[in-house]
Amino acid sequence: MTDNTLILIAGRSSKQGTALNRGKLKEEYVEVTSTLEMNPDDMARLGLRDGDSVRLSNPVGAAVVRCQAVKPDELPSGVMFIPYGPSSSQLMDSETAGSGMPISKNFAVQVERLSV
Repeated sequence: MTDNTLILIAGRSSKQGTALNRGKLKEEYVEVTSTLEMNPDDMARLGLRDGDSVRLSNPVGAAVVRCQAVKPDELPSGVMFIPYGPSSSQLMDSETAGSGMPISKNFAVQVERLSV
């Protein structure tokens, strides 16, 4: 793994659920599901600030999202979280390991800061 490779976890969040109920095409849902939560130490190491755009990529695909720091005790260094949505789906393989749900936890992604 390289210095800009981190572990991504996609999952449900209360904000994502609330926004989903209002509609997947609404601005609130798009914003919530394209916000990547990161440990502030990782953000500092990668030269990122709240609201910066980053490209997440892996062998499956890529997505452009904006990053947001969380309290250091909410996410350990090296781990990121993004709510389920279009952005996270672009990074998930179709493999389900027999569960019927694509594997969305604990996969490595490259984080690339995009120019403003």
